[in-house]
Amino acid sequence: QVQLVESGGGLVQPGGSLRLSCAASGSIFSIVAMGWYRQAPGLQRELVATITRDVGRTNYGDSVKGRFTISRDNAKNTVYLQMDSLKPEDTAVYYCVSYTASGSYWGQGTQVTVSS
Repeated sequence: QVQLVESGGGLVQPGGSLRLSCAASGSIFSIVAMGWYRQAPGLQRELVATITRDVGRTNYGDSVKGRFTISRDNAKNTVYLQMDSLKPEDTAVYYCVSYTASGSYWGQGTQVTVSS
């Protein structure tokens, strides 16, 4: 199994930036990719970004392309999400996910609120 701990959420003004972190532990060797999803009240969970563990290939949801950047530090077993030019509609709970051959594992989520 894989355990994930997210950090870095909070309150930020529109146009501001935040960086989320997700530290993985447990069966690290089994992870093939990690990523972030988000869920706003009343809406479905949506893809934010993913990154592969080997070559670092990335994929982004359309709503965050050009504003968010996902990166990884394999030595620290950590994935980051740099969020710039934040908008009120980015307000959501952000969840970290890890993908393995046996399934996916989710973190508890961290709240991001974009408001003036």
